[in-house]
Amino acid sequence: MQETEFFTRVGAPSVPFEIDFATGIVSLGSCFSDEIGQRLLDGDFHIEQNPFGTLYNPASISAALRRLMYDEEIGEEDLVEHEGLWHSWHHHGSFSRVTKEECLEACNSRLHHAHHALKEARLLMITFGSAWIYEREGQVVANCHKLPQENFVRRMLTVDDIVAMWRPLLEELRTCYPRLHVLFTVSPIRHMGDGMHGNQLSKSTLLLAVDALVDNELPPTKRKKKGVKVEEPEKPVTVYFPSYEIVLDELRDYRFYDPDMVHPSDLAVDVVWDRFQRVTMVPAVRDQAHFNAKQHKRERHITINDRSSR
Repeated sequence: MQETEFFTRVGAPSVPFEIDFATGIVSLGSCFSDEIGQRLLDGDFHIEQNPFGTLYNPASISAALRRLMYDEEIGEEDLVEHEGLWHSWHHHGSFSRVTKEECLEACNSRLHHAHHALKEARLLMITFGSAWIYEREGQVVANCHKLPQENFVRRMLTVDDIVAMWRPLLEELRTCYPRLHVLFTVSPIRHMGDGMHGNQLSKSTLLLAVDALVDNELPPTKRKKKGVKVEEPEKPVTVYFPSYEIVLDELRDYRFYDPDMVHPSDLAVDVVWDRFQRVTMVPAVRDQAHFNAKQHKRERHITINDRSSR
């Protein structure tokens, strides 16, 4: 008798490239990219993680990527002072500082570092979180920094809007970085401010846009067993990884969510991380990454205990 599985298994895509500890990786996007990015860091992978901080909408992420490509600095015109701090319209609040000079230094030093990382990278990971944008004086802002809502116009991007801004950007990216693969994903974290239906409209917009951007006919994979490197395609590819579907369809039991019932739990992220590893890494690399992460966890535990005993 065939054993019954009480969940819907989401099939993992087959990608014609793999990563190892020498692969340069850059990630941009929503807080879910932070989760996977942190696991890559813990595994000792070479990753530049969210150099603008957490970004949610495709317009802000595309603007950030363009700045990285051309090492375009943040200027005083990109800053605003509010409640005793200086903020960048293009950055997460983690870059905010007490003085204008400190804010510019924090933003631009990270930008320059990430620009050089992008030049050496083989994989760019993009995570879209929401199709909603906020505009100030006709310009999209990455973060409102708690300024009054009347300062902004809020609207939802269409599929055509996203494709129109990203298709030429991807072509430009391939011209500048001819060896760079791009992996898109959509964050499974629901944005509840517009209700469940509004969240679904936003996520559906992102999914349709990404589907229009990825390579629908990928070269066949030639992954070999026992850790032998894959023969990569001559041209870089743009692919989609289904983190949204894994969490919302396969892990739809609320035991896979934090107490707020919105954010995926550590267990859910671990499942997505495991699936990502199986798609992009050979077993030897996965095993070494697991060992590295355990070592880092042990070292942090020893450090915390050492401080508490003083």
